[in-house]
Amino acid sequence: MVTRATDAEADGFTAEERAAMKERAAELRAQKGRRGAADKAAAAEADALEKIAEMPEADRVVAERVHAIVREHAPDLAPRTWYGQPAYAKDGQVVCFFQAASKFGTRYATLGFNESAALDDGAMWPTAFAIAELTDDVVARVTDLVRRAAG
Repeated sequence: MVTRATDAEADGFTAEERAAMKERAAELRAQKGRRGAADKAAAAEADALEKIAEMPEADRVVAERVHAIVREHAPDLAPRTWYGQPAYAKDGQVVCFFQAASKFGTRYATLGFNESAALDDGAMWPTAFAIAELTDDVVARVTDLVRRAAG
């Protein structure tokens, strides 16, 4: 009996992953179409806030708080979207990003950091952190990580 591979098996990506890649391509097209630094920055932040507003309540609450922390404690990081999720960049490079649990059906949201984040700590350090709920300790840790990542 001959069987056919599903789309996900054939190309190695889930439907959610393919959707994220399409969102990233749309983000790149939108960036090219914007004129002026102020227009680009305002539109990029509006895009990020729109993505946050679309999230289910549990993710939205966490994403809104992460956004507020970044804006207050790392004002040099520019809000934007990255693969359809809110992200924060410095000199055009994404430093940190939020990934809603609902994005890929995981049990927790993630605060991730890219290579440009200044989090180096010896020979090994984490680059992503699960956020299951916003306690005072979690808010303090996120604030510290964002400050350090921004340099």
